[in-house]
Amino acid sequence: MKVLIAEDDRFTREGLVEVLSAEGFDVISAYDGTQAVAMFQLHKPDFVCLDIMMPSQSGYEACRTIRSESPDVPIIFISAKSEEMDRLVGFDVGADDFITKPFSVREVVARVRAVARRCHAAAPNPPAEFRMKDLTILPAELRAKRGEQIIDLSPRDVEILRLLAENPGKALDRNTIFNHAWGEDHFPNSRTLDQHVSQLRKRVEIDPRNPGLICTVHGVGYRYDP
Repeated sequence: MKVLIAEDDRFTREGLVEVLSAEGFDVISAYDGTQAVAMFQLHKPDFVCLDIMMPSQSGYEACRTIRSESPDVPIIFISAKSEEMDRLVGFDVGADDFITKPFSVREVVARVRAVARRCHAAAPNPPAEFRMKDLTILPAELRAKRGEQIIDLSPRDVEILRLLAENPGKALDRNTIFNHAWGEDHFPNSRTLDQHVSQLRKRVEIDPRNPGLICTVHGVGYRYDP
């Protein structure tokens, strides 16, 4: 899923890009409203995060232009402006959500995941669910279920689980998994993959120290044993 981040503060912009990229989103960034509109027209992202106070063109103006071209694309405002009138203006020009600075990484990820779920659910052909033993993965919801337990997943989590589930009993090397979940334009990094799998196990395994879904194949990578 492709996300456009428009933010004039470099540190905030780079932080958001890093966080959302780690979650498995394909992130495009812009430093002002004019560039945001140009990047939207060029890349056609699935949803947009806009700062309000930006040079050359405000987030409000960029939102109006984007909305005129794509009435359904979800748009989140991320801004230091917290007055009720600012929020009302934001929603009036077409925003779907509003996050006020300073914000926590967890809050941003949660809001973006919620938007991503709506995008998947509204898709003409939403991705089908699949099972790994007692775990049901629901790609359209970016979630998994085990009985009554609900587990939040990122797009990257889903892709790792899907690849393993589609190759039961097969030892998949780290580069294959990394290229599938991160994309071939990323340089394969075993440490990044292993850290991600470690965190994923904490959420989807009954006992992360004795995994039953994502099994380590020493010297190779990982395997799913159904």
